[in-house]
Amino acid sequence: EEDLLNDVCREVVERWSDSQVVDSKEEKEDEVQAIASMMEKQARIVVKPKEVSQEEKQRKAALLAQYANVTDEEEYPFPALLGALRDISCSKPPQTTPSQLCRPSPALFRNTNVEDVLNARKLERELLRDEFQKKKEQDKLQREKDKLAKQERKEKEKKRTQKGERKR
Repeated sequence: EEDLLNDVCREVVERWSDSQVVDSKEEKEDEVQAIASMMEKQARIVVKPKEVSQEEKQRKAALLAQYANVTDEEEYPFPALLGALRDISCSKPPQTTPSQLCRPSPALFRNTNVEDVLNARKLERELLRDEFQKKKEQDKLQREKDKLAKQERKEKEKKRTQKGERKR
């Protein structure tokens, strides 16, 4: 009876473990299948590049130029677009030759950032120099006062000792 019970238990455990192995294989196959289908869907999705007209590019360049803070001395990063912008504003068709593309054109705006920073540093240096000079003068005056006070103390001490000698 015990042998029969052990055999039945063993058979139940074997079948259970076999079913677990089959389930795990099916789950792995399902995961692989899901990943493959997702990859196929992503491969089918094609992002169409946005077509931007020449006029939109020129407007964008004009806006960028407006906020670029480029100095008069600096070159505009897109000289061909700058020339095209000028042509548009004059209602002419754009005429840019290869020589115009290489030639630097003046910028629309003057960049004052560098000048502002340099002026701020210069002002700060001048203020520090003035403060140092004031401190130097105050220290000099204080040394003179200390020297005078020391001399006065010496004179008082001298007078006091002279009075003491006279009394003797």
